[in-house]
Amino acid sequence: MAIKPLTPEAVGEFERFIGRGGVAVFPADTVYGLACNPGSPSSIGRMLGLKGREQGRPSAVMFFQLDRLLTALDWLGSETVDAIGRLLPGPLTLVVPNPSGRYALAGGTGLGIRVPRLEGPLEPLAGARVAVLQTSANPSGGTDARRVSDIVKEIVDGVDIVLDGGQLSGIPSTVVDLTGYEQDGSWELLRETAVSRDEVAELLAEGT
Repeated sequence: MAIKPLTPEAVGEFERFIGRGGVAVFPADTVYGLACNPGSPSSIGRMLGLKGREQGRPSAVMFFQLDRLLTALDWLGSETVDAIGRLLPGPLTLVVPNPSGRYALAGGTGLGIRVPRLEGPLEPLAGARVAVLQTSANPSGGTDARRVSDIVKEIVDGVDIVLDGGQLSGIPSTVVDLTGYEQDGSWELLRETAVSRDEVAELLAEGT
């Protein structure tokens, strides 16, 4: 395991580890996360083992560029795509319909998706071309990590690379269910944290 400052070169290493089935710690626009290849059962098992989380609980798939997410999720309807474009990138996890079962190992009937807002010290991550299955870099039920120094030794020692992006907000992403949005414009707030209900409503109302 190596702790690396967040640079384009370190992001390239991060991508290579993910591609080879590794597990990484990385900074999002919220808290530090664990990441692995969303199509690799062994990688997912290893990541969840480090976290102490049971198999089968849903995790979000994170893309580092919005256009890559929309290309990969090409089954989504135009209304849902418009909503995603208003809400992301940003500190939100969106649950969208997944009738084809893409990224099945993420779990759940809908698919959780993320595109973080990568500005300032986090900007090098915007160049990452991989999609990752991600969860917070803390023991299940533990406190979210704002800094690399907050992450327990067992997790740091158990991953292949740690990307250090400095101090983060420490506030987890807000979770919004958009599975009914295409049909009738409905949405449901599942967790109100980094972004408030009023802010979500305002973003969704833009352009309508």
